[in-house]
Amino acid sequence: MPEDVRPRQSQELPGSQRRMEPTPDTRPRYRGSGRLEGKVALVTGGDSGIGRATAELFAREGAAVAIVYLCEDADAEDALRAVEGEGGRAILIRGDIGDRAFCREAVERTVAELGGLHVLVNNASEQTEADDLRDIPEDQLERTFRSNVYGMVFMTQAALDHLPDGAAIVNTTSVTAYRGHPTLIDYSATKGAITAFTRSMATSLLERGIRVNAVAPGPIWTPLIPASFSPDHVATFGTASPMGRAGQPNEVAPSILFLACEDASFMTGQVLHPNGGTIVAG
Repeated sequence: MPEDVRPRQSQELPGSQRRMEPTPDTRPRYRGSGRLEGKVALVTGGDSGIGRATAELFAREGAAVAIVYLCEDADAEDALRAVEGEGGRAILIRGDIGDRAFCREAVERTVAELGGLHVLVNNASEQTEADDLRDIPEDQLERTFRSNVYGMVFMTQAALDHLPDGAAIVNTTSVTAYRGHPTLIDYSATKGAITAFTRSMATSLLERGIRVNAVAPGPIWTPLIPASFSPDHVATFGTASPMGRAGQPNEVAPSILFLACEDASFMTGQVLHPNGGTIVAG
């Protein structure tokens, strides 16, 4: 089977990494150098995909990690073992980031159990296809914005009382914020909101020295894909990118690490684009 073609497969949202074929590659690709030594990070959607790859890489770089996830317990346990395998401390926090009270609890648990909070990675999101704007029901619109935008705002609100001056926030937006998508209209709208939120918060937090940046991945092989698209689409997902393939989660995590650590000390309000070669503005 060619590298860029996968078996036809389908899942229900939010999707399970364990059930994907092939399994997404989340393992860090290079040796750690202590870039997050002594830091504590909270990663939403940390049980699988880009979030899990980020948690693993952060652990390799010396961070303790709070893995926040919705409901896929088996994936979360796999992520916990992977982080611990990198020599890192980790905790699992199960719940819905669309609930403001849960976000407060998640941050408070992180601080209490891991000893602080220095990096917030707002990564969790969901998407559902619709061929026509008129086909998007109100409950889907509400759910997509609550998961992707409200959850990011709630988690950031909760974190700001605990993040020290000089901390870092990294948000996950998407190439769809810049190019749009014909069947992911509400999802693309949320990702545009995240880009604007990132830039606004970067300006707002300048006096505290808290850097706020984002990554805008292109087609990445994560559980969201078989849970969102038809089996035929899944089979050739990513082949339309300039590189002719989907990316792996561990090809996005280094961009998040860069923005989270002191390597990016002169960057705020910026977006990195690990998208397989698609040229975008901004």
